[in-house]
Amino acid sequence: MRWFWIDRFLEFESGRRAVSYKNTSLTEDHNDDYQPSYPIVPASTIIEGLAQTGGLLVGEHGGFEKRVVLAKVAKAIFHQHPLAGTTLTYSVELEDIQPDGAFCQCTVTAGDELQADVQLMFAHLDDRFPEHLFDPADFLRMLRLFDLFKVGRTQDGQPIEIPHHLLEAEQQDLAQSAAR
Repeated sequence: MRWFWIDRFLEFESGRRAVSYKNTSLTEDHNDDYQPSYPIVPASTIIEGLAQTGGLLVGEHGGFEKRVVLAKVAKAIFHQHPLAGTTLTYSVELEDIQPDGAFCQCTVTAGDELQADVQLMFAHLDDRFPEHLFDPADFLRMLRLFDLFKVGRTQDGQPIEIPHHLLEAEQQDLAQSAAR
């Protein structure tokens, strides 16, 4: 991912639910540039945070083997315009998952105040697209940065394990770095 629109996961239950947060800041240019002198967090940024949270929930369900992309914003209702400097909490419920994609119901809050209700649809890419959307070793570093494996649990409460193919990619990357 080029930009991170989430900071950390607070909760992550495989195949069911994920909660993450984003500390927005006045130093992020897009907040001030969107509406000068009134630095709000743009709706597109909020949707991207939900898409990253939901996309990782959908992707983890398949062991991060399938390539997942946001396919459609089915519904988006914004109740507030959060100001830069607000901590946003993204809550995503996985409503349905099929071989070709998934549907998620999402909410965004700032403290106790509801900011948005959003429905997102994700697609699993087929073989017409590149093998990896992200370098697997870099992807694993990102997942660790988000604390996914610290807070992530299976539906029976066990810790989520790092998929073997991501650990192998990390080992290959470390070996290549050491050889340089």
